[in-house]
Amino acid sequence: MFTGIITDIGAISSRQADEDGCLRIRIACRPDTADAEIGASIACSGVCLTVVERGADGAQGWFDAEVSRETLDKTAAPNWAAGARLNLERALKVGDELGGHIVSGHVDGTAEIVETHAEEGSIRIRFRAPPALARFIAPKGSVALDGVSLTVNEVEGCEFGVNLIPHTQDMTTFAGAAVGRVVNLEIDTLARYVARLAETENMA
Repeated sequence: MFTGIITDIGAISSRQADEDGCLRIRIACRPDTADAEIGASIACSGVCLTVVERGADGAQGWFDAEVSRETLDKTAAPNWAAGARLNLERALKVGDELGGHIVSGHVDGTAEIVETHAEEGSIRIRFRAPPALARFIAPKGSVALDGVSLTVNEVEGCEFGVNLIPHTQDMTTFAGAAVGRVVNLEIDTLARYVARLAETENMA
């Protein structure tokens, strides 16, 4: 379980596909991130991955994770080439501050940036989501994009906008985000269950 508050930015230093099409990636990061125990979960741009090996090269930490075929099919992970930067967040511990919103790390799909412009020091970014997921996105609701907990400003059909303050730009990979970029999208868990409840009541 995560909160969508990014604590580190890592970079893929290597990737290797096996005969089944799955990936093993090595992510260079801060030593305190790489210090996670083997078997621990780390959200990598919103995707919950398991640490299978870890270590350090001098002052540079790193950890290895395996990316399944299912994850490759449903997320932006196929775009993770060597050198790609990823938002990182270690799993919550009991007693940690919940500063964003509850994020599972189970990505629902992807969204594409369709517009971006500066707005009084911040950046306004507009995304297009798949119709099946767009119905869960509401103004003033929460959404996780590449693992970042963000508040939805407006919704119009399958498109929605968010505002990134300078701090969020500095602490995540959204600095310099461009039109056409595909990001991982996780809808708010509460929105999912509210929609399911409404569907159940309509069937009654």
